[in-house]
Amino acid sequence: MDVSHPEPAASHYDKLRGRLTSAPRTWLITGVAGFIGSNLLETLLKLNQRVRGLDNFASGKEKNLEAVQARVTPSQWARFHLCKGDVANLELCREACTGAEIVLHHAALVSVPLSTEKPLLCHSSNVTGFLNMLLAARDAGSRRFVYASSSAVYGDDPALPKVEDKVGRPLSPYAATKAMNEGYAGVFARLYGLPSIGLRYFNVFGPRQDPEGGYAAVIPKWIAALLKQEPIFINGDGETTRDFCFVEDVVQANVLAGTVTDAQALNQIYNVALGKQTTLNKLFQLLRDILRQGTPSLPDQKPVYRDFRPGDIRHSLADITKATRLLGYAPAYGFEQGLELAMEWYERNVG
Repeated sequence: MDVSHPEPAASHYDKLRGRLTSAPRTWLITGVAGFIGSNLLETLLKLNQRVRGLDNFASGKEKNLEAVQARVTPSQWARFHLCKGDVANLELCREACTGAEIVLHHAALVSVPLSTEKPLLCHSSNVTGFLNMLLAARDAGSRRFVYASSSAVYGDDPALPKVEDKVGRPLSPYAATKAMNEGYAGVFARLYGLPSIGLRYFNVFGPRQDPEGGYAAVIPKWIAALLKQEPIFINGDGETTRDFCFVEDVVQANVLAGTVTDAQALNQIYNVALGKQTTLNKLFQLLRDILRQGTPSLPDQKPVYRDFRPGDIRHSLADITKATRLLGYAPAYGFEQGLELAMEWYERNVG
């Protein structure tokens, strides 16, 4: 099942990038050393933007910043300033927001299982930290606050595709914190005039995605296991579906949200996804087949099925019509295309 997006791929985004290069702005990325944060940093520096970054390196990695530095010019890298610390520290948030015209807030605890085990830790990072950043951005006079929400907000609502104004009950502490973020952002827009845009990410994948630990995202985790010829575990029957989105399209959505001038587009929530479903069984087959094409000696492995995981959503599919209409968002990468582009990085870094 597909949800169409009529605009030609990224044409509006291409024009915007050209304008940004000749008119640099100052951006703040929280969680800058993380998977999405470092990809945002690389794109903005390549567009000759001035970027401030904030990270406590709890999940972000120095090597991600080193990778960005290697992919930009010395003069572009000189436009980056890093603040080390936690969004739970309000004064540090205020320091990081100094001079920032556009805030891209991505610092968070992003694991559903970890949030279930440690809900207080999740709340501290995702709610207290979020509120600190709203206060800091408001007081610094930032012109735009763009933040990472999540498809987890849809909770137990079974309707597909997921449409922004119809959500269910949260199924995890993580989902609850993201719902609270959306509420707080709305209050700050109405009460203090801080323009914000929330981006509900679906299943993002791509270079610099962490393959390690018990809470790793499924794609790098499975690639690592296949390369090491270790068992692949699928929770449930494998017919669970996800809407996988290549990280470059998430970057596109952030840049569009940070710069959109249409007043109707502000203080809104948007789905950020591809708009197509893939089952976990299909994902496993694709990963196995792509890897075996490059390494024929890998065995024709079969997955191991086990119980469903508490808090997980059964099916996921985004309607991206709203983001297309108001932001000009148009995914430029299909799922298999994104996998092929990311596979070299995955093989080099997760094997």
